[in-house]
Amino acid sequence: MALANTGSEAEPVEQSSHPEIERHSTKVLMLGALGVVYGDIGTSPIYAFREALVASSHGTVAQRGDILGVLSLIIWSLTIIVTIKYIMFVLRADNRGEGGVLSLMALARGSFPKRSAVILGIGIVGASLFFGDAVITPAISVLSAVEGMNVVTPTFQPYVVPLTLVILAVVFAVQRFGTGGVGLVFGPVTAVWFLAIGLSGLKHIIADPEILWAISPHYIVAFLIHSPDVAFVTIGAIFLAVTGAEALYADLGHFGRKPIVLAWLSIVFPCLLLNYAGQGAFVLAKNGVVGHPFFEMNEGWALIPMVVLATAATVIASQAVISGAFSLTRQAVQLNMLPRLEILHTSEKQSGQIYMPRVNLLLALVVMMLVVGFGESSKLASAYGISVTGNMLVTTVLLYVVMTRIWKWRLWVAISLTVLFAFIDIGFFASNIVKVFEGGWASLLVAFTIVLGMWTWVRGSRYLFDKTRRNEIPLDFLAGNLLKKKPQLVSGTAVFLTSDPLSAPTALMHSLKHYKVLHEQNVILSVVTAPQPVVPDSDRVKMETVNELFMRVTLTFGYMEQPNIPRALAICRKQGWKFDIMTTSFFLSRRSLKASPNSGMPVWQDRLFIGLARTAADATEYFQIPTGRVVEIGTQVAI
Repeated sequence: MALANTGSEAEPVEQSSHPEIERHSTKVLMLGALGVVYGDIGTSPIYAFREALVASSHGTVAQRGDILGVLSLIIWSLTIIVTIKYIMFVLRADNRGEGGVLSLMALARGSFPKRSAVILGIGIVGASLFFGDAVITPAISVLSAVEGMNVVTPTFQPYVVPLTLVILAVVFAVQRFGTGGVGLVFGPVTAVWFLAIGLSGLKHIIADPEILWAISPHYIVAFLIHSPDVAFVTIGAIFLAVTGAEALYADLGHFGRKPIVLAWLSIVFPCLLLNYAGQGAFVLAKNGVVGHPFFEMNEGWALIPMVVLATAATVIASQAVISGAFSLTRQAVQLNMLPRLEILHTSEKQSGQIYMPRVNLLLALVVMMLVVGFGESSKLASAYGISVTGNMLVTTVLLYVVMTRIWKWRLWVAISLTVLFAFIDIGFFASNIVKVFEGGWASLLVAFTIVLGMWTWVRGSRYLFDKTRRNEIPLDFLAGNLLKKKPQLVSGTAVFLTSDPLSAPTALMHSLKHYKVLHEQNVILSVVTAPQPVVPDSDRVKMETVNELFMRVTLTFGYMEQPNIPRALAICRKQGWKFDIMTTSFFLSRRSLKASPNSGMPVWQDRLFIGLARTAADATEYFQIPTGRVVEIGTQVAI
């Protein structure tokens, strides 16, 4: 069954609409945000500074100007991209408390109905790039942390990949138990992590305070002028320091804007700056020998605890992006960009804590293939930046629509900010796109596969809807004829699910054709997805009486909600319909699709659409209808 989108405009709101957020103190939410929101960007110091120095020095020894230039680039990238772009502007573009590229797309699309197809296309690209990031983050994070054991003893090298695979297998295996219980330790462990890396860097800054001169942007200019041949590649590696910035926006609905902002400004940002500056001071003290500065600057007894802590932090970072992939997939399903997928709720209190078995399995397989295929985190680093920079560029484009169409900002202000953000995003994207043949193809391949799947599903669903609608009879016409010449009536209520409430459902027509009977009360039920994350019960149900035999009911759910039809229909009792699940039968039409050369799509895309349709979760389970009350009627449709 296809889900429709309403065209109503969604207004931005400052405060989150989630009541569970309001019941928690800001400090508790800040601690939770440390574990979920900042897990990815918080583990970047393990590999970002090292990769940037290697790129700038063409080897293992870096010059003083290179070290200060790279450090200055990292400092200002964190300041402009995260602190200014995301903290000051993007986090304000919440859709009824929810964030993420699809939430931003829904917000922009609702305010731009005439160009909604263009906005949808941009949203599909952004979502696909997020999935490209979601498979590389666990691979590079865990692999780089385990590689820290090589600093302890080089003999550990043959065991890096096998141990990484074991850790990843455990991470994906425990997903079915939910993030609620594990999440209790996420915040404290990540808080310890940030304090540890901050103190680790501070020790070396005290030993060489001159490294703090890197805060001056003139070192960036000098680096770009003196090393133009390597500056372009180096900028691509420097972007590794800000990967994970999109998580600030994606997890907005879980914590609210204030805790995320406070956690960044008071803990995350200062500790990251201290660690990066400390790594710079350490490399300077070693006469520019790069090595593995993050682990090597923890000499003596601190080395092994830092390796263990880094492994735990990277597991948390992996967990965060996996949970984000589940949430994004659910949004895509609700917005009819993907077929229905099985969604299991792992918490009675937090609706956002979900587990999607099929998505989890696919993520696990792709992540492990990347680890085996690349083998080293430095090789994976080339594949990392493209999807993240592309996602950030999509966010910038959609943010411009929100600034001009919803916030009603002056055009010159919106254009100025967009040009600034886009200039930086395009610069990082261009410096990463050149690494396509070095490994960047991996994230692009994942993103292209998702784009192809979403585009095929959206296009095929539209063709299927148009084709079935041409062959259907108007409901009002059929209801009028049946009222004049009633067939055999049986007691009870029949609910027919359909995506087109104006036409007679296929299940109804086949029921009349084969059974020659009609229930005393017949409900034509359609489910609509609103452009906001949550719909209040007062707006859940819309009822319309057609005649004494038929009634039209529309149920509206937010794109972050799991549809529950029986619970929603219980609301109808307040509007006069005495709904009783025990006297109600739900009729669903199960289509068997066949490829046709006249569908409007190429035959290969027809077959892909049919394959996606076959993977769709059962409508009975998806809409949470009791199986004993469901009647399915099969039909064949050529597409």
